[in-house]
Amino acid sequence: MKLIVKVFSEITIKSPPVRKRFIRQLGKNIRTVLRDLDPDVSVEGVWDNLEVVSQVTEPKVLREITERLACTPGIAHCLEVHEYPLGDFDDILARCKAHYGERLPGKIFAVRCKRGGKHPFSSMDVERHVGSQLRQQCGAAGISLKQPEVVVRMEIRDQRLFVIDKQHDGIGGYPLGALEQTLVLMSGGFDSTVAAYQMMRRGLLTHFCFFNLGGRAHELGVMEVAHHLWSRFGRSHRVLFVSVPFEEVVGEILAKVDNSQMGVVLKRMMLRAATQVAERLELDALVTGEAISQVSSQTLPNLSVIDSATDMLVLRPLVASHKQDIIDTAEKIGTAEFARHMPEYCGVISVNPTTRAKRYRVEHEEKQFDMAILDRALAGARQMTVDRVIDELGRDVRVEEVATATPGQVILDIRHPDAADDEPLGIEGVEVQTLPFYAINSRFKDLDANRQYLLYCDKGVMSRLHAHHLLSEGHTNVRVYRPANQKPEAGSAPA
Repeated sequence: MKLIVKVFSEITIKSPPVRKRFIRQLGKNIRTVLRDLDPDVSVEGVWDNLEVVSQVTEPKVLREITERLACTPGIAHCLEVHEYPLGDFDDILARCKAHYGERLPGKIFAVRCKRGGKHPFSSMDVERHVGSQLRQQCGAAGISLKQPEVVVRMEIRDQRLFVIDKQHDGIGGYPLGALEQTLVLMSGGFDSTVAAYQMMRRGLLTHFCFFNLGGRAHELGVMEVAHHLWSRFGRSHRVLFVSVPFEEVVGEILAKVDNSQMGVVLKRMMLRAATQVAERLELDALVTGEAISQVSSQTLPNLSVIDSATDMLVLRPLVASHKQDIIDTAEKIGTAEFARHMPEYCGVISVNPTTRAKRYRVEHEEKQFDMAILDRALAGARQMTVDRVIDELGRDVRVEEVATATPGQVILDIRHPDAADDEPLGIEGVEVQTLPFYAINSRFKDLDANRQYLLYCDKGVMSRLHAHHLLSEGHTNVRVYRPANQKPEAGSAPA
């Protein structure tokens, strides 16, 4: 398979040195993203596009290659092409007919040709010749340049002809690694996940910082969604996940701070802690998912007071976004279901939260706060690379595993719905139900408590994690189904 990668249009208007740097970075990212699918993949090109060639023929792997490229920042779209030496017009016609002939009978079509290099003909000359002959030879209903049902597409570059078979749209943006690095304050909800995606799409290497307000299920959920974002949009680079225990900080706020000021003070404590994490990692900015007046702490006066807690740049990519637009984006990038099933833990609840915080009042309240508690929270922070986060979580988790299932037991397939659809799990004589991992914590309580459930995932890591959590919640009817032929846990692909 050969793909021509078209870069994001804003890259093409950069100065030559910047443009070349961006293209080189994109080529490097593509090689990294595809390395586990095809170690010998070829990526060539330095100026206006890149050519990706894979000798792999397995349809499932080829589909995964195009899906990963479609989610790689910096790519506007990929053209799946067939390459030939450039011949005369009749040869070009024959090539196009071979690939499009069966699509044209009874259809209105158009021919589009892009040309680069020196030739004794124009693109329009090619379009006229190929179009008229295809209409006569293939039984097409007619030609329309404005509203065609089928578009015959080709590119001519010097002495090469590319007949375009399919186009796979990308997410655009700049290549990861071409710009600076940021730290996203991640709660796992709609806003923070979309904010992280917007930063990644813009080419900013994005690390994740989670403030644990007291829930193990919440921490696990945020780790899972961070892993999803990384594996889908950022796997070209290793980034970090930092989890900061904030229970004691919340307790101090509840005990020492006036009720109306609690929300603003909590956000300021988070910014202070995130600033220290970012400075230690030498990152350039903090990112939050706040939007103007979405909640009481996000009014302009409150945001101004919150920002005064740090000298570091705070970016808010969603600041003027409507909630429905944020939810729509979350649906598109695959984080909406995570957000809907994310366990919630409200650290502080103000009866009458202020919407017009005053800096002097907030600073007065903070004088009662023991800052040593914030230092202890930072000292207790855990840091790991996102590509290994699920494996790290499951390393010391021990639950009962079985290699075979018996009639009467229920296997819960907790894989992502896409994986479950691609490779359905079928065990003769045993009931199999699908319950995605991001929903199991909230929906397991609705299942029949008198039945035995075996959790299943591809590598056995996610199933162990969720079985362990359910057992700790008091559900005793849970074990892990791990067949003898299951693949090993090594690797970074999501379960």
